[in-house]
Amino acid sequence: MQYRRLGSSGLQLSALSFGAWVTFGSQISRDESRNLVAAAWDNGVNFFDNAEVYAKGRAEEVMGDVIADLRLPRDGYCVSSKVFFGAVDEPAPTQRGLSRKHVTDACHAALKRLRVDYLDLYYCHRPDAETPISETVLAMDTLVRQGKVLYWGTSEWSGAQIAEAVAFARANHLYAPTMEQPQYNLLHRDRVEQEYAALYADAGLGTTIWSPLASGLLTGKYNDGIAEDSRLGQSSLGWLQASVLGEPADDRLGKVRRFTALAAQLGESPAQLAIAWCLRNPQVSSVILGASRVSQLEENLRALDVLARVEEGAWQQIEAVFA
Repeated sequence: MQYRRLGSSGLQLSALSFGAWVTFGSQISRDESRNLVAAAWDNGVNFFDNAEVYAKGRAEEVMGDVIADLRLPRDGYCVSSKVFFGAVDEPAPTQRGLSRKHVTDACHAALKRLRVDYLDLYYCHRPDAETPISETVLAMDTLVRQGKVLYWGTSEWSGAQIAEAVAFARANHLYAPTMEQPQYNLLHRDRVEQEYAALYADAGLGTTIWSPLASGLLTGKYNDGIAEDSRLGQSSLGWLQASVLGEPADDRLGKVRRFTALAAQLGESPAQLAIAWCLRNPQVSSVILGASRVSQLEENLRALDVLARVEEGAWQQIEAVFA
């Protein structure tokens, strides 16, 4: 495993991390969740990602349960939560968003569900148009000073919103956001590569990116259609299918078919190749992997081997596919 600094902080995260979105608390059993965390840990993963909204808090409960069961040393791993969407089906106004109240309540609830005394990373899961950024920064600063959060950041905020948060924090001697968790993959790259470009040096921003496989699209599993039991085939995730496939004019499936054909020519797994491509970006602190089976996770963890052996000419060919 490789370890990378989280932006300009001193925190070293595994280059490949493991997240609970979609799977924990809903799709897979507690035993399989335990097996996945154990496999990740045995392969050097030290960052486990979660959020209040994942399975309405159940994902955090399962993760906290299996980490305790495995007796992982608290000083050896990092765990995260995210706040915005709430943990109930129809949240009241005070049960969602980024107000001081919900940020604080959600932190306390995540600590209880994850069975920890502090969160290593705490994210604002989306921007909140109803709450001033200054209020959210102050709430996060308070949690850091109370020792309940070590590093706080954002997820899917605009570059301007992050810059505003950083500027307010600096002007008032508060803890500023350390990291952003954006989507990043071969099909979705402008925000990480362009919009945030100035923030890496100016704000010391790190990134823990999600969906390196574009919800499985880059593996080639949808080249011949979308199966009902797949992630994109689930009726509850209809919004995700539209987001991943994009507009017809994008021809994302066409690009993916050319990519998987190229991977076959190179003798590489398209999934490992797509993850390794993300790791080539020095601004990526950690790539969050999702999996429902240990074999799937172990295959994706081997992306580090692909990163080491694929030559520059092959990467240029991949870039040409998605140009």
